[in-house]
Amino acid sequence: MQELERGSSSESVPRSQTSPSACVSSTRPRLLPLGYHFWRPLRRKQANKQRSMRARSSQHLQQARMRARRGDGSLVLFCRVKMNVGVAHSEVNPNTRVMSSRGMWLTYTLGVGLLHIVLLSIPFFSVPVAWTLTNVIHNLGMYVFLHAVKGTPFETPDQGKARLLTHWEQLDYGVQFTSSRKFFTISPIILYFLASFYTKYDPTHFIFNTTSLLTVLIPKLPQLHGVRIFGINKY
Repeated sequence: MQELERGSSSESVPRSQTSPSACVSSTRPRLLPLGYHFWRPLRRKQANKQRSMRARSSQHLQQARMRARRGDGSLVLFCRVKMNVGVAHSEVNPNTRVMSSRGMWLTYTLGVGLLHIVLLSIPFFSVPVAWTLTNVIHNLGMYVFLHAVKGTPFETPDQGKARLLTHWEQLDYGVQFTSSRKFFTISPIILYFLASFYTKYDPTHFIFNTTSLLTVLIPKLPQLHGVRIFGINKY
């Protein structure tokens, strides 16, 4: 019996004598693909967003079905409409948000810069003349498109309310001191300062630049919202 016990004890290998390579291989961390820690939270966030959107749409569907019930218990024919989430706008009048849409401010700034470069490239235009023409053309275009033209090019279900309003009066539903209104108020002032500096405050250029600036600043005042002086541009 003692020999058998000795044989069995000699055959069993203690845990402390196991090969170190086996321990290393068992505790070695798993290699993850490049960018795993960056893309995994992003995918998880997108999945949660899609899940919440599905739950919200199903909730709206149930609420619409409940509203479609009549008093006698019968159901009105209900059509399920697929919404283009993130693609289609939900504005009654798109003119109210077009100036604050993505990339609009950058496009506007690049357009003014391109106009100035084109005027500078004309050989017989000096630098002061180019700056004055940039300021005057910019303010003329802003006055025409924001303060003279009324209505909207879109078909709106507002029963003609936007027909008598200029684009500036339709902007942000008439709410004053929004970010887009501040941007389009400050931009002609900055352009006026640049034109005055590069014309070295010449009296002739100063008169043209100041007059063109006032034509786009005065209509932007909150006190003149919807006001037609002497009935000009009333209809």
